[in-house]
Amino acid sequence: MEQQKTSIPTNYGALSTLVTVFFFWGFIAAGNGVFIPFCKHYFHLDQFQSQLVDFAFYSAYYLGALGMFLYASIGGRDIVAQWGYKKSIVYGLCFSALGAVSMILAVNGNTFTGMLVGLFIVALGFSLQQTAANPFALTLGDPATGANRINLGGSINSFGTFIGPIIVALALFGVTKAADDQVNSLSLDKISILYGFVCALFLGAAALFYFSNKVPSGGDSEKTEKANKALVALLIMTVLLFVVFGFVFNTYKENPVDDVAKKALELVRMKWLFAGLAIILVTLLGSYFVARNNNEGWGAMKYPQLVLGMLAIFIYVGVEVAIGSNLSELLKQPAFGGFESSEAAPYVSMYWGSLMIGRWAGAINVFRPERTMKNILLLVVPLIAFGVIILINSIAQSDMSPLYWYVICVLILVGAFYITQDKPARTLFVFSVLGMGAMVLGIFTEGTMATYAFLSGGLFCSVMWPCIFSLSTAGLGKYTTQGSGFLIMMILGGAIIPPIQGKLSDLIQSGSSEAGTGIHTSYWITVLCFAYLALFAFAVKRILQKQGIDYDANVDAGH
Repeated sequence: MEQQKTSIPTNYGALSTLVTVFFFWGFIAAGNGVFIPFCKHYFHLDQFQSQLVDFAFYSAYYLGALGMFLYASIGGRDIVAQWGYKKSIVYGLCFSALGAVSMILAVNGNTFTGMLVGLFIVALGFSLQQTAANPFALTLGDPATGANRINLGGSINSFGTFIGPIIVALALFGVTKAADDQVNSLSLDKISILYGFVCALFLGAAALFYFSNKVPSGGDSEKTEKANKALVALLIMTVLLFVVFGFVFNTYKENPVDDVAKKALELVRMKWLFAGLAIILVTLLGSYFVARNNNEGWGAMKYPQLVLGMLAIFIYVGVEVAIGSNLSELLKQPAFGGFESSEAAPYVSMYWGSLMIGRWAGAINVFRPERTMKNILLLVVPLIAFGVIILINSIAQSDMSPLYWYVICVLILVGAFYITQDKPARTLFVFSVLGMGAMVLGIFTEGTMATYAFLSGGLFCSVMWPCIFSLSTAGLGKYTTQGSGFLIMMILGGAIIPPIQGKLSDLIQSGSSEAGTGIHTSYWITVLCFAYLALFAFAVKRILQKQGIDYDANVDAGH
């Protein structure tokens, strides 16, 4: 059997510690799904206001990463490179623990705004952790298999995301599916106890990481040049986004009574949301073309793979969150079963579990199995992950029988892994095309077939993050941590694309007499997202080849 042309041993000790922290991130972040309905009913919010939980969470990633970049620009030193990867992750976990304490104070003060601030602080800590953790994972072995190590972390993270809501719901309600009256009667003392436990988890993870002798300090000792042009572009974009979302939030002071006025107001909100999207697209693509002519002062953004990758991360996170966030509303429609929210829980669980299925399979290559064993594991591991999802939900007393045949979609995923042969650019392209095809199939069909198609979006999103990340940071050298920060900023997509799809659904539905038309048709947004990701995969391979980088050539087909 051919071996890789370069052979750098993987630091499994450090990697095992790192993926443990990935689990905590997934477990804690998944708790947002429990607090959204709680906040909506306890504080008497409308649906948009309750979604501010996710908005506060995802926007913190952007502002946190931007703040670190601003610090580096003013101080002349990258804070993650200065501290090292290990200390950056520890400090980030401690900062998230501070956010958990803020949540306890806000709950005791009975203030929704305070809870949003607490969640924002938690996510700021996540921003620092992930800015350090992703490039750290890339350094713990062969660069050509860096995507696999991030995939391993992602697979553990997905398990935490999948199992987190089940455990949190059991802790708070004593059941996995809480009705509205249970949410309304929820004791605030339980929220305080939960976040006390969360704070302990963060501090425990920080201690585990800090005192582990297996984990090297990591980091980049080289001084990174200031990227003043990139800073100006991002600051202008941020100010414009604040203006746009300020107008969106301001419209909620209005409360029109008649349907015509309501539709007009929704149209205004949609225009402002699209304006926010346009600001991001113009800033990134404009920076890309300007830097091509004169790259001085752009830092990591002088690399085309990084700028296009920023947009790819923005769209990837957006489409992943949008599919899942709108799924319950889709399943309420008669053509999709007319499920109540509690009845739709197994389907939502399967969507997020689909990410775990794909990431478990994508992480196999970290352990470098020989060809025959890898081919066996590529079939067995996804089926085991699928069985775990069925089993855990069944134990939680959810009826999983309508989802047994979803195993066909899992087998399609397995086939895709065999085709892509662990090559990042090819994997991203094939999975993007499959995701686009699944969304189109779901739009033009109804019932079980359409439901399976939309659920499979989780399968095809599952390994996109490490592919995009490794391709976007390839060849950045001393700009790697700065580039990582730029990519983390673009998690902002999770705060913008889902509301755009929601508003599009409202507008389409207001002009249709057929129930479910709006939410069903709105999934065209996801088709466009997958189309860009396929285009990025096609373009970035050629960009990297021009720079003398070709991961596909460095990895044996059987690996």
